[in-house]
Amino acid sequence: MKTLDTFDWITISIYFLVLLGIALWVIRKKENNTEDYFLAGRNVGWFVVGASIFASNIGSEHVVGLAGAGAGNRLPMLIYEIQAWVVLILGWVFLPFYARAGVFTMPEFLEKRFDARARWILSVFSIVAYVLTKISVTIYAGGVVVSALLGIDFWTGAIATVVLTGVYTVLGGMRAVVYTETLQAIILVIGAAALTIIGLDHVGGWESMKQTVTPEYLNMWRSASDPDFPWPSLLIASTITGIWYWCTDQYIVQRALTAKNIKEGRRGTIFGALLKLLPVFLFLIPGVIALTLKMRGELEWDSPDQAFPVLMSNLLPSGLRGLVAAGLLAALMSSLASVFNSCSTLFTVDIYKKLRPNTPEKKLVRTGQIATVIVVIIGIIWIPIMANISGVLYEYLQSVQSYIAPPITAVFLLGIFHKRINSQGAFVTMVVGFIVGALRIVLELVKDSLDPGSFWFLLGDINFLSFAAWFFLFCIILILVVSYATAPPSDEKLKNLTYATISEEERKENKSSYNWKDIAISIVIIAIVVYVMIWFNGK
Repeated sequence: MKTLDTFDWITISIYFLVLLGIALWVIRKKENNTEDYFLAGRNVGWFVVGASIFASNIGSEHVVGLAGAGAGNRLPMLIYEIQAWVVLILGWVFLPFYARAGVFTMPEFLEKRFDARARWILSVFSIVAYVLTKISVTIYAGGVVVSALLGIDFWTGAIATVVLTGVYTVLGGMRAVVYTETLQAIILVIGAAALTIIGLDHVGGWESMKQTVTPEYLNMWRSASDPDFPWPSLLIASTITGIWYWCTDQYIVQRALTAKNIKEGRRGTIFGALLKLLPVFLFLIPGVIALTLKMRGELEWDSPDQAFPVLMSNLLPSGLRGLVAAGLLAALMSSLASVFNSCSTLFTVDIYKKLRPNTPEKKLVRTGQIATVIVVIIGIIWIPIMANISGVLYEYLQSVQSYIAPPITAVFLLGIFHKRINSQGAFVTMVVGFIVGALRIVLELVKDSLDPGSFWFLLGDINFLSFAAWFFLFCIILILVVSYATAPPSDEKLKNLTYATISEEERKENKSSYNWKDIAISIVIIAIVVYVMIWFNGK
């Protein structure tokens, strides 16, 4: 693997100077109140909202992990990356409810729709989920990237990046996060696009690559009996996880809530969905290119997760290599910054402020900063444990999310679409869901020591996609049974928070927040998603 040269270091230095300049400009402008610190003063335009949604999603775990999936015969994982249609659901279905409720956080929305118990559970649940999925995975991927690029050991690379990102997130809050993410999204797209184009040219084009890896390799649809990726379970589980991640998760939704109004927020999600079409071509295809070159004996790497950094360092010319390296570092930092800010928002607004409602604004901001530091430390501690769950980083991420998503998706979907769902139903579903999800992770870790014929072994060994599909059905039945067995919620509690209880005035206001262009672009995005799904059929 080639190391970075002088031109590369000049490119990386320029990138970091610009990033530092943006962060300092934001820190000087910011006000010491919670709305500014956690939601950038709710004054952000659609372009920045969309770029921020995209950059938050595409962390180094995507760049490293998705290329690893492309290089490691896990092409069905591609379905998680063409979920642009689910990003549209955030803007068209969920965002109007969040905006009408005037909330800072998703747990706060659940309190308005159900009760304080739902808020408490989702707050704790989300913070635990961030440590298990986003923080530890991002730090791990960052360590892989930084050590491969800069030639330093894994832990030094991981911790240095965490500290650097933590500093500007703690000082600048959400405003620093969304504006630096806009720059990072641009750098990442340019760098990864250059690698894909140069890589395809190097292997002799798409058809030549297809012949080397065989057309069957490029099939994302395996048979229903496939032990790894049965297509019905893959389709159901990816949709459940997608709705949780894109429509109900603080990490993503917080970006849409920073918008000036519902119109800018929805347009931001449409722009974010448009950008979400890119990862397949920017990250997964380079993984397949790396595999092609390995099969031809032109490239060498030990683990599929190394495919992207190795390809980048060997194929790109001086200077451009530095730009892609900067893009990878940008991806890592933008994801970390987003999750740091979301964690501190959840802890400060949903836990600390609930316990101490009279805390001054300045102290709440300080509490959020301290919470960020603590979450970082916990994430670093979790990394060695995480390595035991799944061999390929991207699959680890999707498997853990499949255990977390079903109860939350069930509560939010039915909470908005079914007015009979009550607080008791939501509470029981989330508590039971949290226990079942945690149990599945534990059983997966210890299944080798269990009796192969036992129920516990079966629960720990069942394919993670099939588990997610059945788990979601279980959560839907549970929430309906408990809700119908207990008293219905009051009409006052439901006002404007479910489809059946939106006032005529709110309906008109929502209708005036979009036009034919918004609808047309959304339809084009859905058509592209369908085309990509049909295209990767192994023929």
